[in-house]
Amino acid sequence: MDWQGQKLAEQLMQILLLAFAVVAFATGYISGSFQMMVLIYAVGVVLTTLVTVPNWPFFNRHPLKWLDPSEAEKHPKPQEAVSAKKKPAKK
Repeated sequence: MDWQGQKLAEQLMQILLLAFAVVAFATGYISGSFQMMVLIYAVGVVLTTLVTVPNWPFFNRHPLKWLDPSEAEKHPKPQEAVSAKKKPAKK
């Protein structure tokens, strides 16, 4: 999953959970059944999980371009400079 795919998955999760919460509350309020409300919301959570957790192809529309190993060898990682003398800590 690429970065844009992660953002899309999170947005889908938030939208779907909110939509199922509203539908569950309205249905539970109209029918007067707390059990119906919880059941509808639980189904919504399961469906949201099935949509957002697996790595579906539409989450991979913007793949990252990695540097191939031969190109990486041409540009070595910069080394951190180590100072020869350390200054004593002042009290």
